[in-house]
Amino acid sequence: MNFYFTAAEVLDRLDSKEGSIKGLISTVAEKDRKRTSALVIQTLKYKPVLEDIIGRAKLMIEERKKLTSSNLALVLVHDVLFSNGIQAGDGPIKQAILRHKTRLHSELQKVKIKRGVKFNEELVQTGDTLIPRYVRINTTLWTIEEAIQYFISKGFTLENITTKHIFAKDKHISALFLFHPGVSFQDDDAYKNGKVILQDKASCFPAVVLDPPVSPSGAVIDATSAPGNKTSHLSTLMCNTGTLFAFERDRKRFSTLRAMLLKARCKNVEPVNTDFLMVDPMDPKYSGVTHILLDPSCSGSGIVNRLDYLVESEQEAESVQEDRLNKLASFQLMMVKHSMKFPAVQRIVYSTCSIHAIEDEHVVRAALKSNEALSRHFELAPQSQVLPQWKRRGYSNEMDDPQHAASLVRCLPGEDATNGFFVSCFVRSSVTRAESDRAPPDKKRKVDQVIEEQDDVALNTRKRQQKRKRKKIVNGGGSV
Repeated sequence: MNFYFTAAEVLDRLDSKEGSIKGLISTVAEKDRKRTSALVIQTLKYKPVLEDIIGRAKLMIEERKKLTSSNLALVLVHDVLFSNGIQAGDGPIKQAILRHKTRLHSELQKVKIKRGVKFNEELVQTGDTLIPRYVRINTTLWTIEEAIQYFISKGFTLENITTKHIFAKDKHISALFLFHPGVSFQDDDAYKNGKVILQDKASCFPAVVLDPPVSPSGAVIDATSAPGNKTSHLSTLMCNTGTLFAFERDRKRFSTLRAMLLKARCKNVEPVNTDFLMVDPMDPKYSGVTHILLDPSCSGSGIVNRLDYLVESEQEAESVQEDRLNKLASFQLMMVKHSMKFPAVQRIVYSTCSIHAIEDEHVVRAALKSNEALSRHFELAPQSQVLPQWKRRGYSNEMDDPQHAASLVRCLPGEDATNGFFVSCFVRSSVTRAESDRAPPDKKRKVDQVIEEQDDVALNTRKRQQKRKRKKIVNGGGSV
């Protein structure tokens, strides 16, 4: 019966909009994940019908002492009507459902007659499948060319379009391929062995924009890591070198993260089961951190993948409580400002899977005006460093300086063949001089000396260049 409680809990969290179907299922223990995923998805497909039948059978009224969770009733009734029965030992909850088995089947037949259908499958909700199946190659374990040959050996053909048996290379992410939405990799050996990662295209943007260092001494932070797709992507981009600190405060999600990192063979990652906001930026352990990835909790309003249409009513899709958005934005801004306190940080990527300006442009503009940004000289990275070939940028009317919108990346569901997403990148300017301003007198003199030496070198270089230029002109070579 524990299996049914787990599935019901996933449905409860979906109702509370705590995440996407895929994200919430990823928190389930791996040994139960496939089975739970199947039950949750199938229950959601039949949800309107199940709710109608349960209501007509008065199940929740007559068994109110035993059935206190409507979602638990949904998954149990699903298995009674559309599967092979409740897969659990006898107990009071199972008996409460089975007492109404005949009535439930009778109501199901009435629904089918009313809708004019013969088969149960005709009662299933359907939704558009606009987003391709994106597959990221884990280049830690094999090359892109080896992956291509593997897919071809499986009967696929590499072209510029995607059909059931044709796959294509992505135009923006080098190790990403597009397959038809109906193609499944859940049972594929490459997926099971961590050679391919199922990750939406937009979700690949943050790691690419962060552009982490490839060095044995490199130090990077992923502030909110679970389930681990972005973390594994960062690890790959770092060529499994340096140190990648991966923070996750939730214990269950932390277990999911560790399993993902083990599967993807991420040897340079140090997972940390703690809240990133509780980490002391001045801790010597993180003194060398130069790059930070922030993808904090958000409304998830951009997530419209192949599964989530099942839980999006029209009203929910068009309106989100402003109070909740403001609370999320406050938390998100806190995360950005905390990141700016790390002494050596040079580059911070802030991303969300939200389409709301409150969580996106408004957080960025507030961060730019914060004491942390002003005192430590943070500004937005230029467009040339933030996916310059991606056409859709931020909303200029939501920024204090409209020109800043060009530095931001947006993805819109239904238009960009991805989930809704937002990416920004803060970079630190004049790092050496900023350190000089904050340093103690003795240290400040040393930093100033370095700056003066650098200026002298630059000046001497310019003098030598000018001398060579004058010599060329005198000798008749070149022109002014």
